[in-house]
Amino acid sequence: MKYQIECSDPAAHEFGVSLTFVAKGDECLELPSWIPGSYMVRNFAQHLHDLKAVDEKGQVVALKKLDKQRWLLNAQGEITVTYRVYAFDLSVRTAFLDSTRGYFNGPAVFLRVASKKDEPHALTISRIKAAHWNVSTTLPEQKVDDRGFGDYLAANYEELIDNPVEIGEQQSGTFEVNGVPHEMAFTDADQIDLDRICTDVQKACAEHVAMFGELPTDRYLFMTLAIGEGFGGLEHKHCTSLISKRSDLPTKALKAQSDGYRNFIALCSHEYFHLWNVKRIKPEVLQQSDLLSEAHTQLLWAFEGITSYYDELGIVRCGAIERNDYLTMLASAMTRLSRTRGRERQSVAESSFDAWTKFYLQDANAPNVIVSYYNKGGLVSFGLDMWIRDVTQEQKTLDDVMRYLWQHYGRDEKGVPEDAFESVIENVAGTSPHEFFEQYIYGTAELPLDDWFAKVGVGLIRRTTGKTSDTGRCLPTPKDKTKSVIRLGARWSQADHGVPLTYVEKDSMAYRAGLSANDLLIAMNDEKLTCDNILGLLERHGVGAEVEVTYFRRDLLHTTKIRIEEGSANTIDVYWIADDQLDDAVKTRREAWLASSQ
Repeated sequence: MKYQIECSDPAAHEFGVSLTFVAKGDECLELPSWIPGSYMVRNFAQHLHDLKAVDEKGQVVALKKLDKQRWLLNAQGEITVTYRVYAFDLSVRTAFLDSTRGYFNGPAVFLRVASKKDEPHALTISRIKAAHWNVSTTLPEQKVDDRGFGDYLAANYEELIDNPVEIGEQQSGTFEVNGVPHEMAFTDADQIDLDRICTDVQKACAEHVAMFGELPTDRYLFMTLAIGEGFGGLEHKHCTSLISKRSDLPTKALKAQSDGYRNFIALCSHEYFHLWNVKRIKPEVLQQSDLLSEAHTQLLWAFEGITSYYDELGIVRCGAIERNDYLTMLASAMTRLSRTRGRERQSVAESSFDAWTKFYLQDANAPNVIVSYYNKGGLVSFGLDMWIRDVTQEQKTLDDVMRYLWQHYGRDEKGVPEDAFESVIENVAGTSPHEFFEQYIYGTAELPLDDWFAKVGVGLIRRTTGKTSDTGRCLPTPKDKTKSVIRLGARWSQADHGVPLTYVEKDSMAYRAGLSANDLLIAMNDEKLTCDNILGLLERHGVGAEVEVTYFRRDLLHTTKIRIEEGSANTIDVYWIADDQLDDAVKTRREAWLASSQ
């Protein structure tokens, strides 16, 4: 199987691709519908154009389209298939090409010959004229030039598509973990402090390696695109693709560690943890998928939620962030969950199973009816860690569960069955976690966060805020209850005129007044409303008052009455309970919980 890809027309955002193989009768060409790690059908074939096939004599070979992503040809001998791929999605999941950079994931650009998916797949990345463009990828090299253009060889189609490629002008830094080279390559990130980033990320990587006990790769690459607004990542076996706000990356002139930079370190930590959990410790149904249709599993809460738990725990354990900053991150996670009414209606197991149609395809009502298997899954994982520590008298932790999964499933890449997770925990803890699973994983019982966090000497304080940007914080000492705050119970986007609602919380003031997402609020008691003054006007009228709100819905003018009420608590602050208020067992557990594995 021989592929060639070239940046054929950057102005049109098109890659040119050719595929040469030996046909033996009927051969089915197919393009995946989704990419591993992102559980949404993306229909990559919509961007494939000008598909043609010829034999070794240059004669046209007929292609019969079977469905949206499969084509059938019948031939004997060498066949060359050519096509073009429109690439203009600035994300980590598909492909992008313009005059400044090129990027692609294999599922978005490489047709698969169904009968030959297990054969070696060669790829030639054609050299381009741009003087400062280089290739970054973890594909096994065969013969490449000093800029990375040339020939690569993957063992099979799966390996071919699990190594994304970045082409452009990049700056990079390197470090080692357990003697294994790691590289961080940045695109469009001027003046960043590469040494500082590499030092912090190296600590996180070393922590995860120490916890699992081994590093199953001989090279690892972090590829980061810096942009004005954006955040995210996608894991692969030997690398990860990341997107970060340019302003979140540190420069040598800015010494303070910002919230944005801590989130970036946590993102690197999250995707690196996937090197074990998801890429090798993997749900059986995902391992068996052909990527042509959805593969449903109830276990995403464990694979993404546990990873979300360890991404931040890992960076405080290794010293990349301070303990108080870690508590602030936990406060934010708990606050996000408390503001999601869907936690009362959807379990994390259901959220996992319905990721394809609900989590990745959210509408304005989504926060009322769904819950994130990342967010709640991470907090459930914390609770599970506390449960294991309790029932084993501190002899075992969730760390031991992850090591068990690695040794019995991940190391040999044996898929994890849907019903195996409870038994794995029972094998480690010596006690069945069935009741815990029924309540918090398969059920929608409110998480006993106060009790769980008290087990490690952390106190929680709930308060009300009208600002969505206020997501909780770490307090130096516990504070008395704050004054009552009025909360509309809606979110809105910024606008020059009016207040455009994007979400209305069930049973809130806005909900009871009949307001809905997409309404444009324009006045309160005849006074003009803006995104900046709406909360102040509610506070000025005060609890118990009734105000008239004028708004547009579907370009028609309406009015409604809002009775102003005191808002329910929607924000969680946290604090370290003082040592003199803790017994020795809790103090010992807190230190063990945060202790480095190194």
